[in-house]
Amino acid sequence: MQTILGCNGAIGQEVQRQLVKYTDSVRLVSRNPKKLIESYELLTADLNVREQVFSSVKGSEIVYLLVGLEYSTKIWQENWPGLMRNVIDACKEYGSKLVFFDNVYAIGGDNVKHITEESPISPTSKKGIIRASLDKMILEEIHKGTLNAIIARSPDFFGPIIETSAMMNIVYNNLVKGKKAQWLCDSKALHSMGYTYDLGLGTALLGNTPDAYNQIWNLPTDKPINGEQWIKLFAEEMNKSNKYQTLPAWLMKILGLFVPILKEMYEMSYQNDRDYYFDSTKFEKYFNYTPTSNKEAVRQTIEILNKQKNK
Repeated sequence: MQTILGCNGAIGQEVQRQLVKYTDSVRLVSRNPKKLIESYELLTADLNVREQVFSSVKGSEIVYLLVGLEYSTKIWQENWPGLMRNVIDACKEYGSKLVFFDNVYAIGGDNVKHITEESPISPTSKKGIIRASLDKMILEEIHKGTLNAIIARSPDFFGPIIETSAMMNIVYNNLVKGKKAQWLCDSKALHSMGYTYDLGLGTALLGNTPDAYNQIWNLPTDKPINGEQWIKLFAEEMNKSNKYQTLPAWLMKILGLFVPILKEMYEMSYQNDRDYYFDSTKFEKYFNYTPTSNKEAVRQTIEILNKQKNK
């Protein structure tokens, strides 16, 4: 049995699709789990409740922690440490392997200019401090030999599920509405973006590769291009104008007084005001895998969204 905790999100759906390559025994867990593969098992659970985490993990060979909490420092502080502790304890209790789909918030400042698996844990934001604490919990268990686990890291990502992608909201959604696209802080800075298909494929592949455990892995991601180039890719594919406006950090701070999500994003400005290069060379070499090109990923994303609209 392989279990996905947080099965409905952008990555959860991709991992669902990928796991058919490895097993027909998959348990999907969330408050309102939805399956894309008919044979999968559904389990409704509140993963903030320790007993329900244990019930969800019991009998699992591999557990994928793909939960995406609301983008709020307060909610992260209240819920993430306990959730991670409970998942780790449940995996230890039942001998399950853990695959944690992580972001790179634990890596701060100029360290984002070239992010590898060896980049130091160096948070420079409140959210980064929380994520660093989660990584340390897993790494300590690995070091003690009490847990087999993988930290699978992802950069910002995009794909045909719009809600959880900043770029899909400020670029795609604006272009669809006939508005100018937007970019945060510096449109000339390089910015790596993961494609949900590659991230889901990579997560499932790592989970089913015994030698990949007890390591950090950067999931497969094409080389970075700058914000202006990202906007151009979307505009060309959508047959829209590539005119855009840049939202500087100081304006994000002011608007954050009225727009809660901008208030939450302001402290992460260091990811957008300088080059941000997420390097997945380790994964690419080990698995002989070439990430989907940025251009092709945008093309596929628009194609899927157009098909959904025309249904």
